[in-house]
Amino acid sequence: MLLPLATAPTAHAAPGPGPASPSAAPGGAAPGSGPKNDGKAGKGKPPKEPPEQMSTIGGELLGKPGTQVQYGPGAPHLPENLSGNSWIVADAESGDVLASHNAHWQLPPASTLKMLFADTVLPKFPKEQRHKVVPADLEGMGEGSSQVGIKEGETYSVHDMWLGVFLRSGNDAVHVLSAMNGGVNRTVDDMQDHADELQARDTHVITPDGYDAEGQVSSAYDLTLFARSGLQKADFREYCSTARAKFPDAENKGKFKEIINTNRLLTGADGMTPYQGMAGVKNGSTTNAGNTFTGVAQHDGRKLLVTVMNPETKEPNEVYKETAALMDWGFEASGHVTPVGVLVPPRGGAAAGKSGGAATAGSARGARNNAQASVTGSGDGMWTAVGITGGALALLAVAAFVVHRRWPLPELVRRRPK
Repeated sequence: MLLPLATAPTAHAAPGPGPASPSAAPGGAAPGSGPKNDGKAGKGKPPKEPPEQMSTIGGELLGKPGTQVQYGPGAPHLPENLSGNSWIVADAESGDVLASHNAHWQLPPASTLKMLFADTVLPKFPKEQRHKVVPADLEGMGEGSSQVGIKEGETYSVHDMWLGVFLRSGNDAVHVLSAMNGGVNRTVDDMQDHADELQARDTHVITPDGYDAEGQVSSAYDLTLFARSGLQKADFREYCSTARAKFPDAENKGKFKEIINTNRLLTGADGMTPYQGMAGVKNGSTTNAGNTFTGVAQHDGRKLLVTVMNPETKEPNEVYKETAALMDWGFEASGHVTPVGVLVPPRGGAAAGKSGGAATAGSARGARNNAQASVTGSGDGMWTAVGITGGALALLAVAAFVVHRRWPLPELVRRRPK
C-alpha cells in the first residue's frame, strides 16, 4: 500500500534578478566567462571553469556553460546568491529540466556516486541475506572514509548494510557489498556499464564509494539520472527516505545503536529545518568534490529532483540551503517556465536523438512523454510511489531490528482511499 505525501505549502524563494528576462534570447543563457579550458582537472581536483561546450544529452542548452532558464509569464526569478558550480532542477515525473547551471560539467561526485552504486548492486541480493565479514572485505578503503561501524568477524544482513550506505554513507558497507558482488573492480565495471545504460555519459567510475580518485567524475545531470532510476526501486526508496534506524553495535554483542541519516533536509540535524515533503536522496563531501547533494521532494502532487555540486560559498550546510532554495523556486516556477532540456531514458529507450541519444533542445520536449513512458512505465505508476514509498514500509519489523522513520511533516501523510 502506498502512502503518498499529501499536499504541503511551499515557501517562496526570495525574488531577485535572474540571469535572464522572459524576453531574453532562447534558453535565457548566461554564458560563463573566463579563459578557454577543456574542463579537465589536475590530480583529481575540479577545474576552475566549465568547458565552453559540454555534452548535449537531454538538450542543446544543457551543453552550454552558465545558467539556463526560459522564463514565461508569471515565472519567479531564480534565487539570488546561488554559488553551486553546477546544479539542476528537474520534474521527477516528466523529466523536464526547469533550469540548470553547468548541468554537464564533469566534477568529482563524492558520495552522491553511491546512488549509482545502489542502483547497480541493490537488486542483486535479497535484504535478508546475511554475510560474515572477512578482513579482505574491508581492504582498500580510503583514508578518513566515512563508516557505519562494520567489523570483521561480525555477521550483517544486506538490509543492515544498505542502511549503513544510505544513512551514514558508510564506505565500509560499500566495500563489503562490493566484495559480495565479486570485488571492487567487478563492481566498478558494473557501475560503469549501468551508467552507460542510463546515458550518464559524463560519469567515469573509479571507486564504488565516491572517494576522491584521479579521473573519477560525474555531473549534476548524471547524478539526477541515477536518483531518478534508483527511486523506481522500492528498496532504494525505503533506504533513502529512512531518517533513523537501529544498526548492530559490534562493540556490544546483541545490541543496537541508532544511526541518523546525514541528509539534513530529511532529518533537520545540525540546525537545519526539515524540508517539507523531502524524501531523500543522497549527500556527499570530499576534499576535491566539496559538498554535493541530490534531493527529491513532493508538494501538491508534483515531485522535483534537485542536484547541487560544490557551492563556492563555504558556509555550514550551504549545499542544503541552495537545494532548498532551488526546490522552492521549482515548485513555484512549474508551469511558468519552458523546459531547457529533459532527463533522457535509458539507452535503447524511446526519445533517442542524434549522436546516439543526445537530444536536441527541439527534440527534447517532443520526446518527453516517450522518455517518461520508457523510464517509469506509465505516468501514474511507479512515480506515484515516490510519494514516497518509505512511509508505506513503516510497519516493517525484522526481529528486534526495527527501522524508525521520521517524516518531516508526518501529520500530512494520509492513506489512500481503498
